[in-house]
Amino acid sequence: MGGAAAAAASGAARWIQRLSAARISTEALERGQSRVIDASLTLIRERAKLKGELLRAMGGVKASATLLGVPLGHNSSFLQGPAFAPPRIREAIWCGSTNSSTEEGKELNDPRVLTDVGDVPIQEIRDCGVEDDRLMHVISDSVKTVMDEDPLRPLVLGGDHSISYPVVRAVSEKLGGPVDILHLDAHPDIYDCFEGNTYSHASSFARIMEGGYARRLLQVGLRSITKEGREQGKRFGVEQYEMRTFSRDREKLENLKLGEGVKGVYVSVDVDCLDPAFAPGVSHIEPGGLSFRDVLNILQNLQGDVVAGDVVEFNPQRDTVDGMTAMVAAKLVRELSAKISK
Repeated sequence: MGGAAAAAASGAARWIQRLSAARISTEALERGQSRVIDASLTLIRERAKLKGELLRAMGGVKASATLLGVPLGHNSSFLQGPAFAPPRIREAIWCGSTNSSTEEGKELNDPRVLTDVGDVPIQEIRDCGVEDDRLMHVISDSVKTVMDEDPLRPLVLGGDHSISYPVVRAVSEKLGGPVDILHLDAHPDIYDCFEGNTYSHASSFARIMEGGYARRLLQVGLRSITKEGREQGKRFGVEQYEMRTFSRDREKLENLKLGEGVKGVYVSVDVDCLDPAFAPGVSHIEPGGLSFRDVLNILQNLQGDVVAGDVVEFNPQRDTVDGMTAMVAAKLVRELSAKISK
């Protein structure tokens, strides 16, 4: 188990040990945990209901991108700073240094384009001794709660990349079948079990593919991939596009057509898909990545019904130049909102 995961596990273990020493029964602990989880889901549910009712009353809305923060960082194999990202991304979205229009002219201050239901209180739930098996289901349930309210479509703010597994699982289960996934990242995140942690941010797409939640998985921007990453890619039939051949693949990647015959398209953007010249505030700095315009060309030209997405692995603790990477992450969210909303 990696250092971050080990620290998280040992913290939860110490908490349980203290309760045991105080002779708190397992049943009492589980009841308390359930109350906290129910309270967190209730808040998200009520906010989603309110936003859904507003949009249905306005009329003419088929899909509205809906922010849901998942501030989880303990499944990172290196740094846990992505847990602090959601509020920084929100702050940057509404920063006064720019306007509220997307590049194609959609207005973010129009709730038919973008709305927000808040965060899953990850740390508060973990402080109650809830372990990852149950926590992943809380994340999935939170996403389904958003999707219960038509026309809301989840756009999730990470958080490390481990969150993509429960989010994609929820989207697939809610829609009743697999999706096609466009995954932009420096790493394939497809280890079977990284450093003993099956929920590692380096293993999220192995869990997704094992579960049958994706028909096609396209991974773009890869430049830190091991032998196991390539073998796992072959095992699951993943379409892996490495940066060393990007000039050759560019035309294809800038004209993708996905989602036909399945329930739609899911887009997962790890901020480290970008070259660190554009986004230095990430935990794993990998030179030789995509330019910001490369990423926008891929996203804006994508043909398909984008039903959900995530932006993950922004680490505010490593950001520089007055929140430069926060603005980059926010721009990704803005343009994904334009892609999702209709």
